[in-house]
Amino acid sequence: MSTSTEASEKFDGNTKLHVHTRPITASLILIGGVAALVLAIAASVSFGAADIDFATVWEAVFRFNPDLTSHQIIQELRLPRVLGAVMVGACFAVAGAMMQGMTRNPLADSGLLGLNAGASFVLALCFAFFPGLPYLYLILYSFLGAALGAGLVYGIGSLAKGGLTPLRLVLAGAAVSALLVALSEGIAIYFRIGQDLAFWYAGGVAGTKWLHLKIMAPWIVAAIIGAMIISRSITILSLGDEVAASLGQRNTVVKLVGTVIVLVLAGAAVSVVGSVGFVGLIIPHLTRHLVGVDYQWIIPCSVVLGSLLMVLADLAARMVNPPYETPVGALIALIGVPFFLYLARKGGREL
Repeated sequence: MSTSTEASEKFDGNTKLHVHTRPITASLILIGGVAALVLAIAASVSFGAADIDFATVWEAVFRFNPDLTSHQIIQELRLPRVLGAVMVGACFAVAGAMMQGMTRNPLADSGLLGLNAGASFVLALCFAFFPGLPYLYLILYSFLGAALGAGLVYGIGSLAKGGLTPLRLVLAGAAVSALLVALSEGIAIYFRIGQDLAFWYAGGVAGTKWLHLKIMAPWIVAAIIGAMIISRSITILSLGDEVAASLGQRNTVVKLVGTVIVLVLAGAAVSVVGSVGFVGLIIPHLTRHLVGVDYQWIIPCSVVLGSLLMVLADLAARMVNPPYETPVGALIALIGVPFFLYLARKGGREL
């Protein structure tokens, strides 16, 4: 990301940081993005194997009648599904934005750096050895799995001569992800739990229930609030460790807190939607291109745009080949893979 317009000045003994940002554009994105998200949610709830008009959707939400089949479909199937998509999109987008800011790696993404594969691997172990485990424990184990994947990637990437570079980090992420996915598939075959894991492999929010949202929401809200609190520190850190240290920032503390937030976001998302990549790669780059490099704007805009992308992708997954569903992860990969190749070719210097 470019830092050519960034500078810092001293005022009244305190450091005031100036970064290239577009607050008016960011405000418009937030307002327009929220409006578009509301419309996308309404469309996602209405359209599916059985199309339901907006008037019925409104009644099902605000005047629920359990005797009506259409109301039951909306309340028990579609509403938790679309709200799950909102949460998951926000998780992946914010996690990717924070990872790119903390590591100054334009290719950082929870899917590319092993977090998703690590969480899926631990979920496979849970299905194999602890069947029937409550969903709360699955989320906790997803956090541990995300930490395992990230630890392996950073550890292997740091062993190379010359230290950890963005390219080595991505290569290590690809290798570790391939290993963990292979192990997960081996566990699925040996313990005959392939059907249980198929949902996580394909990626999708079709199985989201109100119980999942109830357990997941507090973790996600707390993590996003934490991301907002340290957003200015992430902005300073994105200028480089030396610059951040010269401004008096405790980089180790910021990185530790940021890493915990990323693990919570990635672990919670994978426990619901499975292994969906590229959301955390595409959205932060798009957001930086639109609003500048200030993470106090990047993070909230990433929440809105990430949620919007995931809701639209889930809607498209139902509309491509009705009444069958296309995996959400496959649809997003159709955009994400060319975008990743473009970034790799440019070296991440276009933003």
